[in-house]
Parts: sequence; structure tokens; C-alpha cells
Amino acid sequence: MSGRGRLTVISALGVVEILAWGSSFYLPAVLAGPIAADTGWPLAWVVGGLSIGLLVAAVASPRVGIAIQRHGGRPVLALAAVLLAVGLAALGLAPNLPAFLAGWLVVGLGMGCGLYDPAFATLGRLYGSEARPAITTLTLWGGFASTVCWPLSAFLVEQVGWRHACLAYAGLHLLVTLPLVLGLIPRAPAAEAARGEVHHRGGMLTARERRAFLLMAGVLVLGGAVMTLVSVHLITLLQARGVALAAAVSYGALIGPAQVGARIVEMAGKGRHHPLWTLTAAMVLVAAGLAVLAAGIPAVGLALVLYGAGNGIYSIARGTVPLSLFGPERYATLVGRLARPGLAAQALAPSLGAAALAYGGADTAYVLLLALALANVVLVAALWGAR
Repeated sequence: MSGRGRLTVISALGVVEILAWGSSFYLPAVLAGPIAADTGWPLAWVVGGLSIGLLVAAVASPRVGIAIQRHGGRPVLALAAVLLAVGLAALGLAPNLPAFLAGWLVVGLGMGCGLYDPAFATLGRLYGSEARPAITTLTLWGGFASTVCWPLSAFLVEQVGWRHACLAYAGLHLLVTLPLVLGLIPRAPAAEAARGEVHHRGGMLTARERRAFLLMAGVLVLGGAVMTLVSVHLITLLQARGVALAAAVSYGALIGPAQVGARIVEMAGKGRHHPLWTLTAAMVLVAAGLAVLAAGIPAVGLALVLYGAGNGIYSIARGTVPLSLFGPERYATLVGRLARPGLAAQALAPSLGAAALAYGGADTAYVLLLALALANVVLVAALWGAR
């Protein structure tokens, strides 16, 4: 495929990822409060819909990976657009809390078919061992999901209410996401699909590969837990250290630009270093940022820039490291299997953080975050030996 053709595919996927993340993972950040205020449903249950969706995505992910290995990503991503549209419509029309949570079951299936891991697997099937630059560029697009969709969600809530905001996102998936997938994402090469089928049926990893697989799964579990804990509880944790609400929000806004900046630096490297170096740098930066926060050093801005930079290139490494470790032939299947524990960790992490805050206070939550981040540095060091 030509360079222009590849750029078109990545750009289309980038828009798809912005809308997929913005209308699912990032949706409750803006809509949860208005939903609870309008309906009287408990805020914990409204926010808990996302956890339900992530658990459903975790359950579905291995089958999604197998489907992409067999048929390519185009039909799976198209299904994601339809599922997200149906699920969001169900949220917007929900007459009661059980119906609302049932809508999140459908949204969760759409997340399992349409977030980063299926997109990475799609690029792996299309470009094989040359997919690394495409994965890196895609994460640069995805980094703008909250930047685009949080203001859009707030505008929609203010203008038409939360229900019509959900319906508007459903319409965007049918009118934007689905046509982009069907019109611009090519079918996977048949020859590659055949080889992938053989590898899937074998389903075997060598002892060294299995050790690397388990270590990578552990990295994704801890990395997903840390990311979600920070995303959900950061403002509360900063306020517990005496940071005013407005300042805490301003500090939190540093994470997004730091993520994008770090991804640009990674792109500038043009893949000259092994992806494990990216993963190592990501975990060290995350641990360093959280160490500054946990120690109470008056450098909150620096801490969050370090954390944001690490989290930004972590998104790249989670797609490129498995490609390097296991090769392109089994990539989609193994990425699907690896996604399950990470998504489950993201689903459970908010409750874990809430328990730490409730029973041990902010100091306990900070220690928990730092311990998880340091443990991930150790896992990455072990992964070097197992590659």
C-alpha cells in the first residue's frame, strides 16, 4: 500500500478512535453528574456503568482478536460502530437504572471491538512487521479523544441535555465512524489471514514466549490499573494535599499535552530503538511522576508532566511490544488475549482506589499508586530477560 494510502487509513482510524474513546471511556467524566442530578440514580451506579462496560470488553477481547486474525479488522471495527451506536441510544432512551446499565453492556461490546487493541490488531494485520510506525501515529490521534470529546459532551449537555448527547454520539457513529471504516479501511490480505489461521489453531507459545506473554499481561494489568486510578481519583488526591479545586483541574490538564508531546518524540525516533525501550521509559516516567506526588514534593506540575509523558508512550508500547515479541502472524490473536486482563484491571481499579481513600486516606492511595508503578518497572526489567 502506498504511503498516501497508509496515511489515509491511519487518519480514518484516528477519527474512529477519537469518537470511540470519547463516547465510551471518557463519557461519564462529563455526563455522570448531569445524569445523576436529572434522574436521581445513585452517582456510584451511574459511574459504575463504565466498569460494567470494561468488564464486558474484557470478556469479549480474546474472541475479537481471533476474529481480526481470521477476517481482518474492517468488519470488527464496523461492528464496533454499530454496537456503540445501539448502546449509546439505549443509554439516551433508558427509562430506569437497570435499562441504563443494560445499555452499558452493549457499549462494552462496542469498546471491546473498537478501542485501541482492536485498532492495533487491525494495523498489525494490514502492515505486518511494518505496523509499528502506524501504531505510533494512531496513538497520537487517540491522544486528542478527551480534548475533543469532553468539550463536545459539555456543549451537548448544556444545549440539549444528557439524553440527546448520547443520541448525538450514536448518530456520529452511524454517520461518521461506520462510513470511515467501510470506505477507508481495506480488507486484510487473504494470504496473511490464512497464515494467521494456522497459527491460531496451533495456539502454542514456547516456554520463553509464554513467560514473556505472562509478564506483558502483568504490565498491562498494573499499567491499566494505575492509569484508571489516576484518571478517576487525581483531583481528589490533589485536593487532599491542599491543592485548590481550580488549581487541581489546571494541573490535571497538563497530562494531555504531556502525552501528545511524548508521542511526538517517540515518532521522531522513527523506530530506531527496540519497543522495550519505549516501555521501559514509560514505566520509569510514570513511577517518577507518582513518586514526586507521593513524597509531597511541591512540584505537582512536574510530577504530572512526567506521568503524562510516561502514560503517553505506554499507549504506544502496549501495541508495539507484542508485535516485536511475537511477530505479526499471531499478533491480532495475542493482542486480544492480552487485552482481557488489562481491561478487567481498569474496570476494578476505581473501586480499589475508592476503598483505599475511604479506609486509609490519601496517603494510602498515593502509596498504592507508587507501589503498582514500581512493581511494573520490575516486570519490565524481567521482560527484557524473557524477550
